[in-house]
Amino acid sequence: MTNVDKSSMTKSSSDHLITDCPSSADHENHTPTRNTITQRLAEFSILTEALEYAATGVTGYNFYDARGNLRAALPYHELLTRAKASARRLLAKGFKKGDRLALIADTRPEFIELFFACRYAGLAPFAMPVPVNIGSHDIYVKHLRAMLESGQAVAALASDDYIHLLKEASDTSPDIQWLGTFAQFNELPESAQPLHEAHPDDVAYLQFTSGSTRKPRAVVITERALMNNLKGIVCHGLQIGPDDRGASWLPFYHDMGLVGLLLSPMVAQISTDYLPTHDFAVRPMQWLKLISRNRCTIAFGQPFGYKLCAMRARSSDLEKLDLSCWRAAGVGAELIRSEILQQFADKFAVCGFDIKAFLPCYGLAEATLAVTFADLNQTFDNVMVDTQTLIEKGIALRIQSESRKANEFINCGRPLPGYTVTVVDDQGQALPDLRIGRVLIDGPSLMEGYLNNPEETHRALLPNGLLDSGDMGFLHEGSLYITGRRTDVIIVNGRNIRAQDVEELAEQQPEVRTRETSAFSIQDERDNTLVVVVIESRLNAVADQQALITRLQRQVYEAFGVRCLVELVPPHTLPRTSSGKLSRSAARVGYLQRREHEVKSLAMAAER
Repeated sequence: MTNVDKSSMTKSSSDHLITDCPSSADHENHTPTRNTITQRLAEFSILTEALEYAATGVTGYNFYDARGNLRAALPYHELLTRAKASARRLLAKGFKKGDRLALIADTRPEFIELFFACRYAGLAPFAMPVPVNIGSHDIYVKHLRAMLESGQAVAALASDDYIHLLKEASDTSPDIQWLGTFAQFNELPESAQPLHEAHPDDVAYLQFTSGSTRKPRAVVITERALMNNLKGIVCHGLQIGPDDRGASWLPFYHDMGLVGLLLSPMVAQISTDYLPTHDFAVRPMQWLKLISRNRCTIAFGQPFGYKLCAMRARSSDLEKLDLSCWRAAGVGAELIRSEILQQFADKFAVCGFDIKAFLPCYGLAEATLAVTFADLNQTFDNVMVDTQTLIEKGIALRIQSESRKANEFINCGRPLPGYTVTVVDDQGQALPDLRIGRVLIDGPSLMEGYLNNPEETHRALLPNGLLDSGDMGFLHEGSLYITGRRTDVIIVNGRNIRAQDVEELAEQQPEVRTRETSAFSIQDERDNTLVVVVIESRLNAVADQQALITRLQRQVYEAFGVRCLVELVPPHTLPRTSSGKLSRSAARVGYLQRREHEVKSLAMAAER
C-alpha cells in the first residue's frame, strides 16, 4: 500500500499511517482519476480477470479518516500482488475449493486484499459487520456467531480492534480451523502450489441478508451472476466513463457498499475514495468534502445519509464545497422519501449540487444487487396516491388535491437490460399498472439460493424461476414503485396497514426523531391483532410523555381506524440490523420481553 504525507504522521490502532490534517500531499498520493489504459466496462467473465486488467493501469482504492486525511492508497496493481500473496497463504493452510472465509468488514485495505485472495485460492469469502448501530456487546457477538455457524467458515479474520469479539463469537463454531488478525495472517508461510483458476459457475462470495425481518441468511452468489450484475450497473445504471471517480461511506458488508461501490469501480477501472461508516456518522460532511476535493462523480447513500448531511451542514461548510462534479447521487437500500432528497438539494444547491443528480434505484442481495435504475440526469419522479384507496383496495389511485390524505412513492426506475419485474397478486396472477402486489424478479444475476437452507430457498425462488423479492409495490408506465416489505404489512380486521405509514405518522410528532420509531403487530389473549408503536423518547416529564402517547393514539385511529399501543423507551433501545436499519421483528421480541417482565414483576409485588 502506498503510504502518504510522511512529514506529519501518527500511528492508528489499525497500524495504518494517518496524517494529522489534509494536505496537498493527499491529492498527490491518492490514485488518479484519469487512467493510462483503455477503459473496459465489465467485459470480463470472472472477478480476477477484471482485476488483472485493472492492475495494468494506475487507478485504485483510497482510504480516508474522519478528518479527511488520506490513510492509505491501494492501486489495483498493488492489490493484485497482495491478493495473490495472501491466496498462497490460504493454500498453505490446506483449505479446499469452496471453503468459506469470514471477514469482519472494516473499511480498510486488508479486507479487500483478503476478499480477492479468496478468489485466487478458490475460497468463498463473506463479510461480517463491524459493531456500528447494531446494539450491545452481547447482541453483536450473538449476531457474529450466527453468521459464522450459518456460513460454516473454516477461517475468520478481523483487525486488532475487533479480534476479541470475533474470538468470543467463534467459541461454538467447530468448522473454524484458523482465526486471527490481519497482521497474524501476513506472518503465515506461502504455498508454492498454483493459484486456483476460477470458473463463472464458482461461488464468488456469500452475502448475508441484513436480517431486518428475520434471522440473517447467507445468499450464494456465483461469479456469473456477479459479473452480469456489475455489467448492468456500470454500463446501463451508471453509464460510467473514463473521467468518473467514486466516493463512499457505505460499509463493505452491505451489498450496496460491496457490489455497488467496491467491485463496480474495479471492473470499470476507476478510482474510489472511502470514508469509514462510523466516521461518516460522526462527521458526515467529510463525505461531501471528499466529493468536492477529489471531484468525485459517483456516490451512493441511504436516504438517512442525505438527511444527516443536510442536518449537520453549517454555513461555513457550504462556502467551501463545490458539488457540481457529482452527476450520480445514488439513493436506495430503504424506502425513499422525496422530502429528504428535496431538503438535501435545497441545502446544497448553493454548492452546485444539481437535483437531477439523484438516482433512485432498487435492488436486493438475492439479485446480487441492482434490479432497476431511474434515468440519469432526470429530476426524480414521485406518485401521490389516495391513502384510503391504498389501504382498502390495494390500488395506487393517483391524486392531485392536497386536501386528501395521500401516500407518496418514489419512481425506482426501469429494470436493467435482461431483467424483468412483475407485480402479482396472492394467486400469482400479474396485476395491471397501479395495482399493489408482490414484486417478482427475473434476470441473469439471481442467487443460487440460501446456503444450507432449502426451505427458505424454495420460498424465495419460485418453480417458474422467478425470485420473490418479499417486497410489495406497483408498476406504472414501466417503472417500479416500492411500497414496503410484505412482512411489514399489519392486517387488522382485514385492513392492510403498512408499518412504514404508522412510523411516518409517529415521526411527524415534534418530540419524535426520524428513524427512532418501530411499528409492528402482536396478538392479545383473545388472538386479536394489536398495533404497537415503540418510540425512542427523550421526554423526562410524565405529563409530556402521556401527551405524546395520547396524541399519537388519536392520530393513528383517525388515519387508519385502529387503536394502538404506544411504548416510550430510552434512546438507542430499538435494535438495528448490521446495515443500520431498524429491525421490526427484533423490536417486537424486545417489546414482548419487556411486557412479560413487567407482568412477572407485578405478580411478585402482589404476592408480597
